[in-house]
Amino acid sequence: MKNYLFCLKCSKAKIGLLFILFIFSSCLSDKKDKTSTTTSAEEVSKTEKSEINQKVTITTNAMDFNGPRELNSGWNTFEYKNKSSDVHFFVIEKMPDNKTIENSKKEVVPVFQEGMDFFNDGKIQEGIDAFGKLPEWYSEVVFMGGPGLTSPGKSSTNTVYLEPGYYVYECYVKMPNGQFHSTAGMIDFFEVKSNKTNIEEPKNTIDLVISSENGFTIKDSLSKGIQNFKVIFKEQQTYENFLGHLLRSSYDVHLVQLDESANLEKLEEWMNWTNPEGFITPSPEGVTFLGGTQEMPAGETSYFSAELKPGDYAFIAEIPNSSEKGMLHQFRIE
Repeated sequence: MKNYLFCLKCSKAKIGLLFILFIFSSCLSDKKDKTSTTTSAEEVSKTEKSEINQKVTITTNAMDFNGPRELNSGWNTFEYKNKSSDVHFFVIEKMPDNKTIENSKKEVVPVFQEGMDFFNDGKIQEGIDAFGKLPEWYSEVVFMGGPGLTSPGKSSTNTVYLEPGYYVYECYVKMPNGQFHSTAGMIDFFEVKSNKTNIEEPKNTIDLVISSENGFTIKDSLSKGIQNFKVIFKEQQTYENFLGHLLRSSYDVHLVQLDESANLEKLEEWMNWTNPEGFITPSPEGVTFLGGTQEMPAGETSYFSAELKPGDYAFIAEIPNSSEKGMLHQFRIE
């Protein structure tokens, strides 16, 4: 020890000690960097896990959709924020293999607009002939829900189970000139990957069954507060406004709040999009749309949530003469 202390006094020993200290300091720094890298990786992992659990937020500011392009498979909860001045919704469409949004924009959207233009001019047969131009692959599109009609400034939710694949979503409410919102740009896409979400199937407070025989069947009493609706699609059927086999059908359900000026007959007429005055903005007076769910295949289940405050409400489907088919249900919350 004495010899060691003596050596420290010589210049060579000092240089050696400085070298040792430098090496030791570098090791500490390297260890610190590795620790920092590990922590960063853990944070990324936590972030990724958190994202898998997040709601899928899609926002409309004008005539647009703003949302993610990649989702995980399984249960996905869509939160739709309508920040625009018009009523909107979106329907989710699972595309056939090798078909993308470009196919929809080029082969489907223009056909719908051409057919609607003829209807607007009172040329029904020409409109039907125009819809005959829809591509064969369109019959393979599977409609997989999506938030119901949502009034300006409102938000709505919809939870559905999605398999891996390529999906397009669109809004086909019409502008005052009869042009579909999808024609004006309200069409987008996302891809569902094979990784599963950590979201579990929601717990519901209200069961709502849709069938052609009984229309809407509500199995629970409706009361004020936040309600989670489970919509069971018992079956599906094509109705006359969808022109036979050419266009897809629809059982769906939309929740509307009604004020004293609301007219249910006008609302019912408005829900038929093939009617030149149907699905056209502005929406009927006295009606506030609070979401719901778009159509799904028979046997599928969809969920949506809404806060029911005291007042008058109705569930309505996007079909002609919904009241005759049991798909216009008015109720009051005390």
